Amino acid sequence: MCIEFGFDEVTTYIQSGNVVFNSELSQLEIKEKLEARLGQCLGKHIGVLVRTAAELKEILENNPFKDEAPNRVNVILLDASPQNTLANIKHQKDEVIAIGRREIYVHYGDGMENSRLIIPAAKFGTGRNINTLNKMLELAKNMETQK
Repeated sequence: MCIEFGFDEVTTYIQSGNVVFNSELSQLEIKEKLEARLGQCLGKHIGVLVRTAAELKEILENNPFKDEAPNRVNVILLDASPQNTLANIKHQKDEVIAIGRREIYVHYGDGMENSRLIIPAAKFGTGRNINTLNKMLELAKNMETQK
């Protein structure tokens, strides 16, 4: 789909919807095109979140859990600033939550696999762990250096 829309240097990572590419379109235009096409293909709305390499770098730099294991820190990417993010959270045990500009950072002390944490605001976003975000930024940087 990305190639179909004329995006350049398209690279995917771990078959979970992670795509790195170059485009002259705005984030909103990219989002709208991909959501419409995914909806056509899959018969239901699939949300798309877009971040620039600079934004990924900022997200990683602002990670409040830098001293924790990166596979235990999840970043929930959102379209807009989190509103009432801490309201109505359920089943919080040892998880620690921090709010970013357009993301929610969660440190899962015992790991995600046993967590029952429910953050209602997260249903409007998608989560990636720090390792994945680092890899996405690395792919984006490599793309820039190859130009």
